[in-house]
Amino acid sequence: MAKQIYPPSITGKGSGFATGGSVLDHAFGTSDAYTLGVEEEYMLLDGETFDLVQHIDTVLAAVSGHELEARINPELMQSVLEIATPVCHTPADVEEQLRKIRGYVCEVARAQGLRVGSAGTHPFSLFERQRITARDRYRNLVDQLQYVARRELIFGLHIHVAVDDPEKAVQVVNGLLLHLPQLLALSASSPFWRGEPTGLSSSRQMVFAAFPRSGPPPRFKDYADYAAVVGQLEKTGCIADYTHIWWDIRLHPRLGTVEIRICDATTRMEDVVALTAYCQALVKHYCEQFERGETIASYHRILTTENKWLAARYGLEAPLMDLATGKRNRVPVARLIRRALKEIEPHARELGSERELEGVGEILARGNGSDRQLRVFNANRDIVEVVREIADATEVAAVPV
Repeated sequence: MAKQIYPPSITGKGSGFATGGSVLDHAFGTSDAYTLGVEEEYMLLDGETFDLVQHIDTVLAAVSGHELEARINPELMQSVLEIATPVCHTPADVEEQLRKIRGYVCEVARAQGLRVGSAGTHPFSLFERQRITARDRYRNLVDQLQYVARRELIFGLHIHVAVDDPEKAVQVVNGLLLHLPQLLALSASSPFWRGEPTGLSSSRQMVFAAFPRSGPPPRFKDYADYAAVVGQLEKTGCIADYTHIWWDIRLHPRLGTVEIRICDATTRMEDVVALTAYCQALVKHYCEQFERGETIASYHRILTTENKWLAARYGLEAPLMDLATGKRNRVPVARLIRRALKEIEPHARELGSERELEGVGEILARGNGSDRQLRVFNANRDIVEVVREIADATEVAAVPV
């Protein structure tokens, strides 16, 4: 049985971590390798208009004293709710926990005349109408970032995978840079912003790009290299601690995990589980490559960033550079995903997640969240109907606890 290393909120945003101590301190190796933790950010919606509502305190009061209370947390804006799973060993465990937590949150919201939705952006709500949550961390964030923070009306999915060695974790992150555009294309669910179709599959990425210390991380040589960079930011007062580094994928030393942060909040729970299986098997693939003493290929940030842009723009239709083979012509992102699936399927088998990994192929077959939203919108140009569909697809039946 893995040791419990994740706190009730594993996000690093408002999770109550103490900040002092050396940046070299870490928890890599204190848990079984490849254990999982998942965070989702939800929209709080009016049950009739489907606009965002500033009711996080109402929901938190309703869950007070419940055994899942610690799994349900506020976020920057009062119209946003975050949930976090406990440590899970398999994607099937993640599905069980999400079904329990999602179902409970949806039940509580319904009782308050609200709905819950999971997508990268709200299709029509305006950030100017949102209120900041009354927590010092969020007030300080707005004080530091000003308009950039006030504009951050976006919702993400974060997946943690435990790694048992810090040097290994650094190289795993370097390897995963190749796959960030694939994960974005699979999860993209934000084609609308301020009531308008943007022509992008993930508008969330464009909004979050304004944040400092965001986007794909640099390639680090080793853990000391990483610690030196983060330590410089900390000791000069640029950041309070490393959780103020918002890269698309980052080390989370105090949890002993690699945290994949690029995904849009994902509407269908089965897609979240499939993405979790994909991430877990990829991490295992690169861990074992490192253990064999093989060099893990990495690519210039300009190239990985260009592929990320193409995924944000075109989603599952994105024509990406095939960096692994160096072919001159771009290839469909779906082809790269299928190639990765073939490579990591043996790892998924060993992890007991073959069935869950098959869900990635199902996303390729039926489209991502952005595709579904656009189909609904194009049927009759009703933006409210788009949000209603998001809420309907987000809901799962409450599981007795």
